Amino acid sequence: MSKRHTSKVRRHSRSKVLEVRVMSPRIAWFRFLGFLGGVTKYALVLAAVGGIGWGGWQGIQHAFYKNPDFQLKVIDLNANPVINEAGLAELIGISPPPSLFDIDVAGVTAKLKGLPGIAEAKTERHLPGTLLVRVVARTPKAWISCPEAGLPKARQRGGMLVDQAGVAYPCPDLQLETSLNLPMIQLPHSQKFPITAGKPIGHPEFAHCCRLLDSAAAADPESLDWVDSVRQVNAWSLLLVTRQGISSTFGLGDHERQIQSLRMAMDHSNQKGYSIATINLIPKHNIPITLRSESATPRAIPVAEPSPAEIRQDRRSRDLKTLLDRN
Repeated sequence: MSKRHTSKVRRHSRSKVLEVRVMSPRIAWFRFLGFLGGVTKYALVLAAVGGIGWGGWQGIQHAFYKNPDFQLKVIDLNANPVINEAGLAELIGISPPPSLFDIDVAGVTAKLKGLPGIAEAKTERHLPGTLLVRVVARTPKAWISCPEAGLPKARQRGGMLVDQAGVAYPCPDLQLETSLNLPMIQLPHSQKFPITAGKPIGHPEFAHCCRLLDSAAAADPESLDWVDSVRQVNAWSLLLVTRQGISSTFGLGDHERQIQSLRMAMDHSNQKGYSIATINLIPKHNIPITLRSESATPRAIPVAEPSPAEIRQDRRSRDLKTLLDRN
């Protein structure tokens, strides 16, 4: 047992001597030099890779970004009533003309979509020097008037329009002329339902007025020629004013019948040569109207309610006239 113990002690002492020899200053120095050489090799490799990358980037710069062949020369913008080429150049700030590769097409698209009058936009680079831009302008449905919110009754530049999806937007200069014949929807001021450019109008009275305008357009495609304004008077009725100044009272529903009654009354007044001041279309029978006259006091005259057969015949006649006009 003592011999085994002595051998273990000797082996332990030898390991200590070996450890001391390995950790001597000379060996440590050589190890440091080896480590430094490895680091230097890696640094040289990284420097070489970086030099190649820098050279490649400079090559790309000269081949594309600084190449005059790829300078922006043409803005290909589709015709639209919201923005033209000069306005687009000002919007994205391309003066002097940059390289086509310097233009952030995604950023240009985002700026165009940020314009309230534009519903959709797309931007593409077409080499060597064309920026292709396609926009879809909003199609106006009516004007919005709310004097308390700063929206005047006049149809003018900068006035508020609303598109077919119910989104409000200021009237662009290029869209004014084609929008002058659109009806006006008059809304009361509401802090709960503010009218904001680029946002859908959430006012409940707006929805009621739109339903009446949609019914008028469905019953008579020429309704834009004679509808001037629409507003909600109270919880159960709407007031439609024609371009001839006829104040027509509608309910919140049954608009198709009421539009037909109004058209028949207007046609009858034109044939007989009298002028209607007011008409209440909510009753189904004996619709009361008052006449506009300088020499006589307005009086109520009952107008016969059109029958379903008369309504169908009137609609077929209008459809036939539309078809003949198209042909």
